[in-house]
Amino acid sequence: MSALVIFGLLLVLMLTGMPISISLGLTVLTFLFTMTNVPIESVALKLFTGIEKFEIMAIPFFILAGNFLTHGGVARRMIAFATSMVGHWHGGLGLAGVIACALFAAVSGSSPATVVAIGSVILPAMIKQGFPRSFGAGVITTSGALGILIPPSIVMVMYAVATNSSVGALFMAGVVPGLMLATLLGVVTWYRAWKNGYPRLPKAGWGERLRTFKDASWGLMLIVVVIGGIYSGIFTPTEAAAMSAVYAFFVAVFVYKDMPLRGVPKILLSSASMSAMLLYIITNAVLFSFVLANENIPQAIADWIVGKELGIIAFLLVTNVLLLAAGNFMEPSSIVLIMAPILFPVAMKLGIDPIHFGILIVVNMEVGMCHPPVGLNLYVASGITKMGISELTVAVMPWLLAMLGFLMLVTYVPAVSIWLPKTLGMM
Repeated sequence: MSALVIFGLLLVLMLTGMPISISLGLTVLTFLFTMTNVPIESVALKLFTGIEKFEIMAIPFFILAGNFLTHGGVARRMIAFATSMVGHWHGGLGLAGVIACALFAAVSGSSPATVVAIGSVILPAMIKQGFPRSFGAGVITTSGALGILIPPSIVMVMYAVATNSSVGALFMAGVVPGLMLATLLGVVTWYRAWKNGYPRLPKAGWGERLRTFKDASWGLMLIVVVIGGIYSGIFTPTEAAAMSAVYAFFVAVFVYKDMPLRGVPKILLSSASMSAMLLYIITNAVLFSFVLANENIPQAIADWIVGKELGIIAFLLVTNVLLLAAGNFMEPSSIVLIMAPILFPVAMKLGIDPIHFGILIVVNMEVGMCHPPVGLNLYVASGITKMGISELTVAVMPWLLAMLGFLMLVTYVPAVSIWLPKTLGMM
């Protein structure tokens, strides 16, 4: 009964158009004041302790690093390097867009940031070269989703906070699936370009390739700083995030010099604004999880599912359906913070690896960002391409179907996710 009241109230508030964070907070407070005897002091304590976790500090630092890189010319140099490597293949600029998104994902941690940074540069170039606008939009919208799968990833940090999992192990677990999905999206791009006879660029010489690699190397070094620092034990993921923000500032302002010092306060302000929004969602989600745990709802759901003898295969299928359905109404951070504490105990009872389960959730979030009505990447791409959401939905369909196929692979072949962190001794 408590579960029905809580989820029913949350759904009603969300249907009014109220922001997710406020809907969560009002649901919690209404339930606590009217249906429980929980002292209000515990709410204040939970608000404080919920966001004092060290891992949460990684989120504002990764946001800051991504903003510096987005405005600091790093994306343009990555695109030039990717174009020199694969521009002569069928749909060369489209393939370069996929590779550039994968590279930028490895330094930003955010899908919308990847779509903006790469899409705003490469889409006009693709249209100028003769590619259909819908083809370019499909490539960038879906490839931009790599921003939350290839480490570092803000959504992975959210999952780690919600389930007390290892951020470092999650980051390493995202490497192989991220590279596989980037390859799959590249294959779809190449096939459609080959089938439709889309333009190719002249083949670049090795001198040009070395020059563009050298130009992009300062940005690419951030991958080494973050992933190398975490794996070698020099940094924790949070310290790596702080280092990435400092390094991104140094590269954007003093190395590439694409950002004047007077532009830094604006970047700091926008990063603080986005961080505050995410931290507010986290705080309310922590309260929501507290109420669920206090009412024993996750445990009751876990016992019910185990009692029904669904089994691992059926449970993972139900999980995918639930998460994809939630992607119709909410953005990834909210979904992870609400759904992970509910589904995680069930997964543990069934013996599913927590790191594999985390990657499964992240891939679901990727798919959710590329389909309507609340696909964040669709809205960002719509602003860049000046295309309507319905038109964009049709444009992304070939890549979206490939992503759904990849989701099934990640769901039922755990080795894809956990092989690398196990090999590196991180789990």
